[in-house]
Amino acid sequence: MDKLIITGGEKLSGELRISGAKNSALPILAATLLSKIPVSIGNIPHLHDITTTMELLGRMGVQLVVDEKMNVEVDASTIKNFEAPYELVRTMRASILVLGPLVAHYGTAHVSFPGGCAIGTRPVDLHLDGLIKMGAEIKIEGGYIHAKADRLKGARLVLEKITVTGTENLMMAATLAEGTTIIENAAKEPEVSDLAYFLNKMGAKISGIGTDILEIEGVDQLGTENLHFDILPDRIETGTYLVAAAMTGGQITVKNTRPNTLDAVLEKLKEAGAEITTGEDWIKLDMKDKKPHSVSVRTAPYPAFPTDMQAQFTAMNSIADGVSVITETVFENRFMHVQEMQRMGADITLESNNAICRGVNNLTAAPVMATDLRASASLVLAGLVAKGDTLVDRIYHIDRGYDHIEEKLAQLGATIRRVPN
Repeated sequence: MDKLIITGGEKLSGELRISGAKNSALPILAATLLSKIPVSIGNIPHLHDITTTMELLGRMGVQLVVDEKMNVEVDASTIKNFEAPYELVRTMRASILVLGPLVAHYGTAHVSFPGGCAIGTRPVDLHLDGLIKMGAEIKIEGGYIHAKADRLKGARLVLEKITVTGTENLMMAATLAEGTTIIENAAKEPEVSDLAYFLNKMGAKISGIGTDILEIEGVDQLGTENLHFDILPDRIETGTYLVAAAMTGGQITVKNTRPNTLDAVLEKLKEAGAEITTGEDWIKLDMKDKKPHSVSVRTAPYPAFPTDMQAQFTAMNSIADGVSVITETVFENRFMHVQEMQRMGADITLESNNAICRGVNNLTAAPVMATDLRASASLVLAGLVAKGDTLVDRIYHIDRGYDHIEEKLAQLGATIRRVPN
């Protein structure tokens, strides 16, 4: 198990290219199961979760060809079985996204229940309820979801709570259903919209993209000749590197990104004292050697402040001037990074779903352990400003969502290296 060692104190500066969004690539890879002919997907990030998803598709008999630029051609016409086994699903909750496409296209699916999630409960009951309303027969047996349907029927689905993967699963299933499906209280995240655009390019008829009401008119089949689709840039990776530069008083330009997907994050960075300029596909942040001001944030579904940026802002607030309150409303266990930051000298008090941060002059390096993807990123950020050498253990979490993080940070001037256990 690899570790990262970070020597703090370097100001980050330079240019960086953002990778494709993991949270867009995973559902789009699952959506290829809906196509009757091969499709090509570009801007795929080089991540462990992507490898797991491709292995899952390969186990089903799907043919995948990857070129040197991480373009992936997927041919689902060779599929042989319709099972997502526990040993793969337990490592990545997004594996549940094959459920909707399989039952919609092939009339059957056997998908393991996802394993537990460190940051909180993420039940799949909304996925199942929606499929049942569309006519699927669902049976739970031996930890597996067994679903079958001759052909799904369009239905009005009012989601009890906003769910990204639930919206994606049901939207994919609805593309091949007979009739029209309405999804109300749908998630509006850019990654959900990216999936919808991909499905439409395959021949789906989805309207209301980017709103909380999606209308999907079912079609008989999906797949168009010579289809190529590029994944949108990763807004969370973008935000993470911007926060890293802000914490170190640096100046960076991130390219191949979409500023309009990060409005809430950019506003908070401006509040922290950063000078932000943007173009169509780039963002420049300049802290002018200043220490950030504390900023209070409250997480909520898009377009509000993203829960996936909460840990990074907690790290920034730990060394910022002033006192801030971080309120987490999306996941109940998403402050596990706080205890590790406290080992580095952070003054953070937890009260229910709030973290009260009193900025300190300096953090001190310590061995710390990652508990989930974004928590691990926040510990790396803390290490960038800590005195001494910070050792971050269990970085397989980072490799699930950040494409070569140590290389990108080193490119910006950080002193960071990966070492084997």
